[in-house]
Amino acid sequence: MSTDIPPAATRRELACDVLVVGGGTAGTMAALTAARHGADVLLLEKAHVRHSGALAMGMDGVNNAVVPGKASPEDYVADITVANDGIVNQRTVYQTATRGFEMVQRLEGYGVKFEKDEHGEYAVRKVHRSGSYVLPMPEGRDVKKVLYRTLRARDVRAKVTISNRVMPVRVLTVGGKAVGAVGFDTRTGEFVTISAGAVILATGACGRLGLPASGYLYGTYENPTNAGDGYAMAYHAGAELSGIECFQINPLIKDYNGPACAYVANPFGGYQVNAEGNRFVDCDYWSGQMMAEVKRELDSARGPIYLKLSHLPDATITQIEGILHTTERPTRGTFHAGRGTDYRTRDIEMHISEIGLCSGHSASGVWVDEHAATTVPGLYAAGDMALVPHNYMIGAFVYGDIAGESATGYAKSAARPALPEDQIEAAHALIYRPLGNPDGPPQQQVEYKLRRFVNDYLQPPKTQRYLTLGVEAFERMHTDIAAMGGRTPHELMRCAEVTFIRDCAEMAARASLRRTESRWGLYHQRADWPNADDAEWFCHLNLRRGDSGAMEFVTRPVAPYIVPVPGFTRPDGVPDVAAPDLVGAWSGR
Repeated sequence: MSTDIPPAATRRELACDVLVVGGGTAGTMAALTAARHGADVLLLEKAHVRHSGALAMGMDGVNNAVVPGKASPEDYVADITVANDGIVNQRTVYQTATRGFEMVQRLEGYGVKFEKDEHGEYAVRKVHRSGSYVLPMPEGRDVKKVLYRTLRARDVRAKVTISNRVMPVRVLTVGGKAVGAVGFDTRTGEFVTISAGAVILATGACGRLGLPASGYLYGTYENPTNAGDGYAMAYHAGAELSGIECFQINPLIKDYNGPACAYVANPFGGYQVNAEGNRFVDCDYWSGQMMAEVKRELDSARGPIYLKLSHLPDATITQIEGILHTTERPTRGTFHAGRGTDYRTRDIEMHISEIGLCSGHSASGVWVDEHAATTVPGLYAAGDMALVPHNYMIGAFVYGDIAGESATGYAKSAARPALPEDQIEAAHALIYRPLGNPDGPPQQQVEYKLRRFVNDYLQPPKTQRYLTLGVEAFERMHTDIAAMGGRTPHELMRCAEVTFIRDCAEMAARASLRRTESRWGLYHQRADWPNADDAEWFCHLNLRRGDSGAMEFVTRPVAPYIVPVPGFTRPDGVPDVAAPDLVGAWSGR
């Protein structure tokens, strides 16, 4: 049975001080903090907050815990700076470095458990030679349940309203400022508008960009519900995005959409080897440089590559299985059993993931400052979609916290104008267009075609010719998307996601064309521009939607460092500066 198209004027109208879009890691923390600071909060989630986002099945550990006595904020900021080829706003990273330990303690207060040693100290482990930041979570599968329980506490419920199954498609703006959002109910099809003093986008990565080697639309490394919603909404609101040419590519288990889990296995003594049994990873931090080493090994006569665990004692392997087979990807044990793979007798074949956009594991996202503010007043971003490089889970929590506080402060004095009817009408047309053509090509068919083009034309190594063909293909996809058919609210949701993926694909292609150099290892490897060009490109490349509707590019200089980076010399010669508003925060915590 087809859903009827509701009139734009017949809609559910909601209002709040702070609107949080996305109920995952960053979104839940943003809502909790905004409520703590007195805001009336509306938390929208297109699925259900209880089991949504990258934390839906839990997390086996923290990748970037800066615990006193184990590492320093300066160590962490320096490591991230090097991992990102020096192109980083250190002030944003320093927030994660100095506030992350406090966040660990806050999460413990909610009931999240972190591993401790026999002395009651945090059992931080070392993966990279440059720092000890990995903090295991022995009951990490329950982390989302703990957060949801916290959100449902009586005192929090008084300030936070959760609207599950509501999917925003556009941020509404008046006079260049964010004033709300517009979307629909993914179960009933009801049209919804929200008036807000401030808006926080926390919708995760664009994980459904490239097509996995398996060919399954939803068999992605990242949570497949994260289709770049926030990237597209920020872009259409006029916000700047940055580093979109810096793709996310990860090592994973061959034919399985789960990570290779170096952060779990390596601290226990596991490591990566080639087919000859030799180690090959030289890079100190998980980065594009490391992925270039992985890709080179895969493509050489020394491939394939493996995660080696077979040399470990049985008790150690049992401990690793207890983590890997119950948390984040609990189907892993079933997958290995089906392949006849036992960690004790057979090493695990690895491969690389499809491409995506994610600041949490790379450096591509919505441009934010150290207060989580975007370039659009009243619009904030946090989590994997906000440009704080390699921010991971703790960074998502930290920036959710920062965004919640910042947005609340802004909303207190923000004007509440009437919502713009022209933008509402345009969003209405976008949402319900498939219902007008119910027998058109189905979403799965159109999405497969779109993401096949992503693989064909954007996969590194990149070239001008392929990227140009990609831009042309993504422009043509406007026609396919306009013809896409749907009959139910769920199908409307999937169709809207295809528009987000297309927007992200075009941004990725155009940004990759614009940066005429190679940088960040495999993440932006140009075969036709194989070398880095520091004189021209030691800078942030930002893009935005201009007043004419066309994509515009602007370069931003790399801000002066507030933390020295041993062994790294800035090619632009800009000297380091002190930052009294941030430096010193560690000692006071």
